Amino acid sequence: MVTGHYVYVLRCSDDSLYTGYTTDVSRRVEEHQNEEAAKYTRGRTPVELVYVEEHGSRGDALSREHEVKQLTRDEKDTLVSDGDAPSPIDI
Repeated sequence: MVTGHYVYVLRCSDDSLYTGYTTDVSRRVEEHQNEEAAKYTRGRTPVELVYVEEHGSRGDALSREHEVKQLTRDEKDTLVSDGDAPSPIDI
């Protein structure tokens, strides 16, 4: 995968959704799985990558991450179900 700027959503083991930003989706998901990443996801593993967006700049991605974090749970569920689900070769 070409390194870019990504906003991603994880589904945690308690069915909560976590939104984050990274330049390397595979590495970041692995960090979440190993409980080395965000405090929120520690103790909520395993996590599943359910959504990814690529952005042209760090600023654009961070702005979008903020937007997604402001969505209601129903809006996030719609985004995840209607959006581009990642495939194994994408990450």
